Parts: sequence; structure tokens; C-alpha cells
Amino acid sequence: MISNLKGTFSNISNNIKRSAIREILKLTQNPEIISFAGGLPAPESFPVDNLEEIVSTMLHEEGPASLQYDATEGVIELRELLLKRYQDEGVDCSLDNLIITTASQQGLDLVGKIFINSGDTVICGLPSYLGGIGAFTSYGAKMEGIPMDEEGMSAIALEEKLEELKKIGKKPKFIYIIPDFQNPTGITMPESRRLEIIALAHKYDVLIVEDSPYREIRFEGKSQRMMYELDNDNHVITLGTFSKIFAPGFRIGWVLAPAEINDKIVIAKQSADLCTPTFVQKIAARYMTSGHFEPNLQRTIEMYHKRRDAMLEQFDLLMPEGVSWTRPEGGLFLFITLPENVDAQELFYKAVENKVAFVTGNVFYCDGSGKNTLRINFSYVNEEKSVIGVQRLAAIIKEEILSASKA
Repeated sequence: MISNLKGTFSNISNNIKRSAIREILKLTQNPEIISFAGGLPAPESFPVDNLEEIVSTMLHEEGPASLQYDATEGVIELRELLLKRYQDEGVDCSLDNLIITTASQQGLDLVGKIFINSGDTVICGLPSYLGGIGAFTSYGAKMEGIPMDEEGMSAIALEEKLEELKKIGKKPKFIYIIPDFQNPTGITMPESRRLEIIALAHKYDVLIVEDSPYREIRFEGKSQRMMYELDNDNHVITLGTFSKIFAPGFRIGWVLAPAEINDKIVIAKQSADLCTPTFVQKIAARYMTSGHFEPNLQRTIEMYHKRRDAMLEQFDLLMPEGVSWTRPEGGLFLFITLPENVDAQELFYKAVENKVAFVTGNVFYCDGSGKNTLRINFSYVNEEKSVIGVQRLAAIIKEEILSASKA
């Protein structure tokens, strides 16, 4: 081993941090633990039987072509199918606007790679997706958090921050937003708020990165138009993924962006992995045209709806006074806020001892706040286990609130 390995690592390498969620998941491997921690889709939703038939047919019909390299932009038939889904919604876009990535996490990384220089400012919500924060800070971004209310990122607070930065001669590289069933809060931004934020992006000439992994998992309420669709001046980049609506193991995502931006992303992707695996792209394309995709998605939505309802019913029955939580209309998560004198980190270790787990909310706050919050996933655990898990969690929260009041 060389004498100064630490000094040999790059600045980007030294900026990369372990995922706090992945570290938490290591502590919840005991099968007796009911885990609300991971952002995991239900394995019952995976179309195993359909895929077995599709893979066999594809190998018979396409053979070596399905195992060969393909264009960095992605397999053309998959791009065309995804494009048509957007166009059917009324989104004005063409093939030049859509490229395939190795899951949307790669999209986040590539956006960071092509835009961020060390010391640049990126704006996100307080709280926001940890994987997005991690991707951007690995390139040296300085994250500025904007408080959220029941409609998502505050437009008032955002303008105050943009004006503050302008006065000191700084302009953020972009505003990172998850407008639909946000991770971790589950909040959906109404169209009026989306338009306010887009107007600010135009006024201050700042890009918006719209991360949209959960948009199609809606149980109730009215679907909101994408920020990409609402924008009329090429200020929005949208990231999509199959991970929550098909299968996360396929690692297929995409970027919908102005062609000039996608040109840069394609170049950056070529040096990262050349192309997303042809094999899984072709399977996904065949699955989308098999007649199974939409029905299975609807079954998945119905399953998650029931699981959310079962969890919220237990919250209403069991959670003590002083505890509040979001009531998402879709997605995979809800967010709990405890009394300010209760530390969710301390609560976590006691929860694991009592065989229930969650993710502490502070890891989603770029400023380290949110110590009295926690994220709960409702998609992975079935209703029966969810009831037991909430009973355990509520009992521990009651004990912790009582203990904190005596301190």
C-alpha cells in the first residue's frame, strides 16, 4: 500500500459520504424487525411471471442483439415508448429531449457532473432526498435549504434566498425539487406553487431539476402537471425512473431536458458507463407493449393505497398528543414530526431494540436540522405487519415523550 493513500484520493472522492439510509438499513437486517426504513417497492408488485415469458421470447427473437452495446442515448424503442407517454399527457417534447440513464440516481449524478463546480450553490427543500443532496455535494456543491409548508417548497422563502444570493453576486446552478409525493415528506406541490417557482426561475435565470420518481403512484386527488410541461422557456430538467413503477433492479431511468443540455449529459454518460444495459432496456420496452404494464401498475397503486390507509388508521388511533404526520395522496412515504424536545436519533436505537425501524429525518436536511422528525415507508410492509409495527412505534414514542418531559 502506498504511504499516503488518503492524500492520493481526489477531492470528489473525499466529498462522497456513505448513504445514511444504507447504513441504517444494515442495522435492520434482523428478520424480526418490522422495517419502515427503506424506500422499497413491494416485491409482490414485481411482474416475475410476465418477465420470464418476455425474456425467453426476446432471446429467441433477438438473440445476440439484446446482449450487444447500444447508443448512449438509449434503446430507440424504449425512448419512443416513454416519449409517447409524455406526449399523451400533452407534454411538448421530442426524442432529442429524452435519454435513458442507469436509474434516475445516475441522472442526478450526471446533472451534478455537467453543472457543478466546487463551491457552487444548489438550492433544495428542507427536507429533501438524501441521494440528491449526496450526488450534488460530491461535486463540491454548497446546499442551501428552503423551508417547506403543506404545499412544498415555500416560494416566498425561495425568493428571499435568491435575492440574498444575488446581492452578494451569486447565482445558484439550479433548484432541486421533488414536486410529487416528495421524499421524505410525501407532500405534493399544487400547480399554483409550481408556477410561482417557475416564475422565480425565469426571473432569476436559474434552472430547475424536477425529480419525479413517484408521480404515477397516485391514490387520490387530482394529478398535477409536470413542471417541465408548465415551463415555456427551457428552464426545467425532469428525471424519471422505472424503479417505483416497474422494478428497481432494472436500474432504468431517464432525463427529459432541452436538447442542448442532453448533449452534455450524453457526453458525460459516455465516460461513466457508455450505455445503460441493452438487455434490460429491451426487456422494459417489450414489457411496456405486452399489455401487462398498465394493469400491474394499477394493482400496485391499489396495494399501496390500502397499505397507506392501514397505517394512517393506526396513527390516528395510537399516536400520542404532540405528534403530527403528513397524509400523502400517493407515493411511498409519510413524515412524522415529534415534539421539539424529542430526539429521533435516540428514538431510533430504542425502536430497533423493540423490533421496528424508520429513517431519522435529520439526514434529509442539508443544514442538519429536523432532529425531531422521521420518515416512514408504507409501501413495503403488508397491512398486518404494518399494524404491529405502528403499535410498537407508537408505544416507544409515548415513552420517549414522557421521558423527555421529565428531563
